[in-house]
Amino acid sequence: MESASAILNKYDSCVLPLTRSGEGDQEEARALREAGPASLFPNARNANAALSGLLLLLGCWEDSHHIAQDIAAPEGSYWHAIAHRIEPDSSNAAYWFRHVGPHPIFSRLHRGASEILERGNTGWRLKADWDPFLFLEWCDEARRQPGGPKERVAEEIQQLEWRLLFEWCTAAE
Repeated sequence: MESASAILNKYDSCVLPLTRSGEGDQEEARALREAGPASLFPNARNANAALSGLLLLLGCWEDSHHIAQDIAAPEGSYWHAIAHRIEPDSSNAAYWFRHVGPHPIFSRLHRGASEILERGNTGWRLKADWDPFLFLEWCDEARRQPGGPKERVAEEIQQLEWRLLFEWCTAAE
């Protein structure tokens, strides 16, 4: 099976949308499920969570959600929260973000989001630390202005968040 970095490279052109649409690549999802998380991500910190994130990236919301809701770890709650954020169901996403707590990727996400915001024209300002609830509000705001700078910035931050969380999940224990 491919390494996690090879899998990441394979799907590098995929972009996680702010709003769920369609059923995603079901054939690819089936192949990933059949391969299984342990085979796809051997020695990973959380192989099931990595698979949930990968399925979400492929647009397979139902599959991702089903896996995430059965993971009793912050990463399961995190993917579950992201799935509900793009559903969009902000109150449900907030519920799951409360279960995540302060996650180890937050400091890198805060730094990256700061750099993205410097290039964007949104008027958005970060707090001293990463706040997933503030970002949830920004995503809701961005959806009301499709094609605008806020949507582009929110998508870029969300893509960074996806990548950091995926890398965290696939890192060796």
